[in-house]
Amino acid sequence: MQHYQSLDPVKLKRSWLTIGSFDGVHLGHQQILKQLVNGARAAQKPSVVVTFFPHPAVVLGKGTNGGYLSTPEERAELLGACGVDVVITLPFTRELAAISALDFMEMLQDHLGISHLLVGYDFALGRGREGNVERLREIGLELGYQLEMMKPVEFDGSPVSSSLIRRLIRSGDVEAAARLLGRRYTVEGLVVHGDGRGKALGFPTANLETWQEQVMPVYGVYTTWAWVDGVRHPSVSSFGLRPTFKTDSTVARLETYLMNYSGDLYGKSIRLEFVAYLRPELRFESVDALIEQMNRDTIQSLEVLGNER
Repeated sequence: MQHYQSLDPVKLKRSWLTIGSFDGVHLGHQQILKQLVNGARAAQKPSVVVTFFPHPAVVLGKGTNGGYLSTPEERAELLGACGVDVVITLPFTRELAAISALDFMEMLQDHLGISHLLVGYDFALGRGREGNVERLREIGLELGYQLEMMKPVEFDGSPVSSSLIRRLIRSGDVEAAARLLGRRYTVEGLVVHGDGRGKALGFPTANLETWQEQVMPVYGVYTTWAWVDGVRHPSVSSFGLRPTFKTDSTVARLETYLMNYSGDLYGKSIRLEFVAYLRPELRFESVDALIEQMNRDTIQSLEVLGNER
């Protein structure tokens, strides 16, 4: 997979294209991508995804987007894992938003030589979202591409969407989010120095410095897998304000205890897979009570993770 941040270096012929935010690359996205990749391969043409960062809603002041499910780099990796040949992440600006649907598609056609365009049922682009499915089909007749519209993937009667997955994660329902993503939700961070309390309690934890714009789960304790240097370790992770220690902090921390790891983690990158929600963040009356609960959390997590092996 080739990943570009501009159209300038790209010059293709007869490509198969889809366009969208693709945040999280969930099951709905994957249906479009499967159709795209299979069709392109059958036609022996390149499959291309054009996506954006920041999210258009953020730039246009239509909301904060509630955070992102994936970094731009992770999103490109996920798209590549689906078999896409070329990913182009365009910087989304107000200037880009002001371009008409026709001008935008002409710009893409000049670089990508589009022969086939796949879009979701509710897709629209261009100034004022004028480029809906019907308008893009009309433009296709002029520019020489065929448009194919994909129906939504539904879960419990509702279309799978990034916004629904964000709500599930923020509520702590990481298992339901995983079903809609087609994989577990992950957060990656760099291990930085903390206050050392975990080690003193017998549970040395790694404090993760994460991307501040990524969606985080509700405060609580979770069963997780922790990936370090390509190796997966059973772990228990907490996200919250650590109320037992009365730190008066308003900045939440993500910490993880790797059960079978020995060695220095500082400066390493850890990717956490959220497997299950264990319990809310609690304030304990004593350190001993906290240690007892942490032992229970560890045992429960090993049971959860052992059942899936």
